[in-house]
Amino acid sequence: MANPLKITGIDHPGVAANDVEQLADWYCEVFGYEKWFRHDKPVWMLKAPDGTLLEVMPKDDTVRPERTTWTPGWSHLALRVANLEEAIAFLDTKNVVWGGSVINAIGGGKVRTLYDPDGNMLQILERMRK
Repeated sequence: MANPLKITGIDHPGVAANDVEQLADWYCEVFGYEKWFRHDKPVWMLKAPDGTLLEVMPKDDTVRPERTTWTPGWSHLALRVANLEEAIAFLDTKNVVWGGSVINAIGGGKVRTLYDPDGNMLQILERMRK
């Protein structure tokens, strides 16, 4: 029997922020997201140039655990770029906090880890064309 669920892709990840407005603005300025929809909670749905969404919502009072790439649970958000070196040069102008140097990406390509202003782990990744 065919799977009736038929998932077509990921709609959005969500990130809980210390300051929703500030973090939403950062993603717009640094990664080119646009503010697409705002809910009164306050929650922002941001839209990337390719149409994918990112939800920025207020955090609760839970203490942030220390994380690595390999900590159980959702680990990081990887954003694909066309040219890794150009992306790094641009992000350097935004004074991002890097989490290491460029390394080989699992499955091919190159990747570099960085952190948003709230300390959430991100990666920029350039895949090799097949």
